[in-house]
Amino acid sequence: MNPRARTNQLLYQAELMLDIASGEDEHAEARRMAAEESALALAELALESLLREVTEHARLARHEWRELLGPEGAGIAELHRLRELAARPESWLAWLLDRIEALHDSAGAARRRSAAGQGMIAVGSAAALGEELRACLREAKHEIAMLRETSIEW
Repeated sequence: MNPRARTNQLLYQAELMLDIASGEDEHAEARRMAAEESALALAELALESLLREVTEHARLARHEWRELLGPEGAGIAELHRLRELAARPESWLAWLLDRIEALHDSAGAARRRSAAGQGMIAVGSAAALGEELRACLREAKHEIAMLRETSIEW
């Protein structure tokens, strides 16, 4: 499988994880959180696959996102574009990198739903991780299409 096909496969699998019904039993919340974190882990793998894909022409030895998107990363146009995107706090990539960092933290990325209606007051209207990740993946696919066009030119 080539890097482009692998990237597509991982994005598709992440979306499939978000479509898994969590059910209505006592394990529903844990199943939802597991599916969200699984989808996020697949999104991280998709990001690394994308980096491998768009830097294929440079024949880099490593493709870890922390290295390639960091300040010392290779001077490749596609990476520069992604670094700029990651630096914008409102971007899908900044959101994704933040959630991936949370995924690797001991607290994890998924959160229990608020207990509003059970005597507690819900603060704000934060979307569930799954909903935010689904929106992130939509935006990522759009960006990936543009990066692929640029990469093909090389």
